[in-house]
Amino acid sequence: MQSKIEQVITEIEEFIDGCKFQPFSSTKILVEKEHIDELLRELRNKTPDEIKRYQKVISQKEEILNDARERADAMLAETQIHQDQMIEEHEIMQQAYAQAQQIVDQATQQAQQIVDQASEEANNIRQSVMDYTDDMLAELENIVVHAIDTAEAKYGDLLAKLKESKDVIEKNRDELKPKADAKDSEPASPDVLI
Repeated sequence: MQSKIEQVITEIEEFIDGCKFQPFSSTKILVEKEHIDELLRELRNKTPDEIKRYQKVISQKEEILNDARERADAMLAETQIHQDQMIEEHEIMQQAYAQAQQIVDQATQQAQQIVDQASEEANNIRQSVMDYTDDMLAELENIVVHAIDTAEAKYGDLLAKLKESKDVIEKNRDELKPKADAKDSEPASPDVLI
């Protein structure tokens, strides 16, 4: 099942795949700015929700650790009660001590195993969340870089065409100026005889 972020990234990829190529280019595409902006806004809005979900998973680490501590404390308390009762019975004092110590050792070992396992699972979850978030951000960065490159190429061509048009206009104006100067100079000739 895809996350909301993955769904939006898939929409962005499908949108980019559906864009038309720029004339005379097989690598540059024309992108509808409003649509890509809307998809990026949607991605930005959904990212915090995904991160909150992963933070909730990480926060469960504390619950697991607390549960393990409570179970260990309960086992230790139960062991202590059991040990106290056995010590009170004088005939079996040595046996009670050995059993109590064994129970304490088992409880400590089990508690440590539970804490170690919970810590390892929480660390694995946290690392997975970090890796996933980094992958999603890397994909987003690639999309944004591609959009920037496309926009620069698009507007770069437009500026070049406008400069060409300006040069043609200036040339046409320059061609018109000598003709206008020649007409103006003919009637003002001082050699005209009256």
